[in-house]
Amino acid sequence: MANPPRRPTNPMAAAEAAFKPVKKPAPAPVREASAAPNVRELVSIRIDRSVLDYFQEDGPGWQDRINDALRQLVSGKPAGTSDGD
Repeated sequence: MANPPRRPTNPMAAAEAAFKPVKKPAPAPVREASAAPNVRELVSIRIDRSVLDYFQEDGPGWQDRINDALRQLVSGKPAGTSDGD
């Protein structure tokens, strides 16, 4: 059995293959952030110490109280009013 030649038999084809334009991979599809309802995101924010003290006065659940206050602000309801009024 003869060993195949170390160099390609057709140097022109080898040269063209070496300089052939490289196909770029297709760009990955843009993934939109999945927003499942009632799922909270872990974030870090800077707030004034007095604001933090206000929400922490009543003990545990202060993060929920901040979330509720922000939700009321976003929905257009004035903070501090209850739905039963």
